[in-house]
Amino acid sequence: MKHWNSFLVGALVVALPALFGVSGCKKKNADAFPASGAVTGWEKSSETRTFEPKDLWQYIDGDSEQFIQAGVVSTATSDYKYQGQLEAVVDIYTMGGPDGAQTILERGQTKDVQTVPLGDEGLQYAQSLSFRKGRYLVRIVAYESSASTPQALMALAHGVEANL
Repeated sequence: MKHWNSFLVGALVVALPALFGVSGCKKKNADAFPASGAVTGWEKSSETRTFEPKDLWQYIDGDSEQFIQAGVVSTATSDYKYQGQLEAVVDIYTMGGPDGAQTILERGQTKDVQTVPLGDEGLQYAQSLSFRKGRYLVRIVAYESSASTPQALMALAHGVEANL
């Protein structure tokens, strides 16, 4: 009887997480988005939406194939507003590994890119900022540009990075 009880306890420890779909990936992705006020001046202005690879075309039609080929596991996105004016979107791509994140980050670089100290590698443009950290690729895009846009995007990026 004692061996049977040990077997049952062991089986439950293995089976329950699988049965209830416990997965660190989706939880971590959703938690990476800073809450309103967590980054000075930034408010989260939408619910987080997630996309599996097969549905990614619904969000980034035309570009989804390159993400799938690079090994995207899931994509999460949320909208933000800075000081009630500057609107931006944060996309977090969870890749199968760091190589996939690096592949996408390096694709499409233009001469006006600036490297920034963020994650494992960060790139900033006038209205956007992208970085990779481990298997995560983060893109933040502002819908308009002002003198404060790059600094505001960097602050939000640090908020996301701290949660990854």
